[in-house]
Amino acid sequence: MREYSATDLANKTGDVLAAAAREEVEITRHGKPRYVIMSHERFERLIARGDTRQAIRNEDLSEEAAAEIIAALEESLKDE
Repeated sequence: MREYSATDLANKTGDVLAAAAREEVEITRHGKPRYVIMSHERFERLIARGDTRQAIRNEDLSEEAAAEIIAALEESLKDE
């Protein structure tokens, strides 16, 4: 994935969009990833797959959900 800063996006919009036509492009602010730009076709393929995954920070998990994840991880380690 190519990476551009928010300043690059403002100053080199054509280059960023050309890159996004070929692959996903990460936009950073203050050195941290903030956005991803991709072609509409790629976006439609992602939506069509019905991907329901979510990203959740561990501090936002309930105690019950955290316990379930820990139990699942411990169970998976038994097989190794």
